[in-house]
Formats: sequence, structure tokens, C-alpha cells
Amino acid sequence: MSEEISRFGAAEPSVIKSRQGMFGVADQGDTTGFSELETVALSAPAATRPYGSYFDQIVDILEELIEADGLAATDVIEKVVIEHGELSIFIPREHIRRVASYLRDDQDLRFEMCLGTNGVNYPEDRGRELHAIYPFMSITHNRMLRLEVTCPDSDPHIPSIVDIYPANDWQERETWDLMGIVFDGHPSLTRTALPDEWVGHPQRKDYPLGGIPVEFKGAVNAPADTRRSYN
Repeated sequence: MSEEISRFGAAEPSVIKSRQGMFGVADQGDTTGFSELETVALSAPAATRPYGSYFDQIVDILEELIEADGLAATDVIEKVVIEHGELSIFIPREHIRRVASYLRDDQDLRFEMCLGTNGVNYPEDRGRELHAIYPFMSITHNRMLRLEVTCPDSDPHIPSIVDIYPANDWQERETWDLMGIVFDGHPSLTRTALPDEWVGHPQRKDYPLGGIPVEFKGAVNAPADTRRSYN
């Protein structure tokens, strides 16, 4: 792979997850028969110009708007990724509201719809363990793109964009409920799937597997998370 460095980040991918065996078992408890399986997940590398399709135009417009606000484009756009024919732009969390406003308001962008917010947990992506992904659609120009924002597990806060894209209300609540990302400024950040008193966020990779004790003729089958050591 080329050692070329893009304007927005390195062209080389980085490892965000590695796993030994089927479920990443740390001891001898793997009974799947796949104990020798090695799985490595890589982050997509930064793309280099030309991006192709309408992608160059979108990034050019965003750069112009950012610089018109007195900021450097490289301070607001961390990385541009082209993968599977789709455009993803990585944005620092402190600039998500700024870029979302650009996408909504600029006549040459005009992304009228934000199709929600999805959360992903990469425990090995140190300092960036939690990712929030925002798909946007322009009905005017028939275009799509994604913004991706990260935050550390130790400070899982990202500004809410509900006042910019009101339909994101429920999606931000669900991402907080299941992933634990706190969307600062959300008007009512309450759970959507789990009871209010629930402890933890079950879509994180470190969430216990759980299990319900089952009795068999006086014997008790131990919950799944105590049968084997998964980490």
C-alpha cells in the first residue's frame, strides 16, 4: 500500500480490533473449534484526490465554508474516506454542529435529511472507543454522505444536533440507551428500549453476556457470563 499522506490524515489504515478465536476467549474455554482463528479489523485509510463522483465538490464546498469562518479545513475535517462507493467524512465532536449546519443550509449542499445516528464500540481504538455515524441525504441534489464522530469511553460526550435536524431526536436517544454516548443539549435524553432504571448500555463490547438461571431437576444452570471467561 502506498505511503502517501492525504491532506486529511494518513493513507495507511490502522488496526481498530483484533480477536483470537470465535469470541475472543482469553482462556481455554473456547469450545467452538475456532480457537486458532485470527480476526483483524482495520479502519479505512484516508482517500486521496480526486475522490470521484460528486465527492470532490462536497469536500470543496465544506472547505470553503470552514475557511470563511476563519478556521483551517484540516482542523474540522479529520479524514475523508471513500469506501464501497460511499463518502464518509470524519469530524471532531466539537465541530459536528457546525458541519451539520453547513450541510443543511448551504444551497450547493442542501442535505435536508439526517437519517439518524448509529453508535459503534471499538474498545481497541484507544481514545476513540465510541463512534457515532450520521447518514445524510440531499433530496435536492440526490446525494448521500456520512459524518463520523468519535469520543473516548472515559468522556462519552458529543453535542446533540436535534435542533438542527429534529428527526434525530429518537435516534440520539436510542444510541445513548444502547451505546452510552451522551448527546449534550438533547432536550430529553431518556431510554427508548430499556427501562429507566437499567444499568449499563448493552451494545457495548464490554457489556456482560448475561443469562437467566434455568433449573433442571433441582440443579441450576449457571448464567452464560459465568460459564466461560469472555473479554
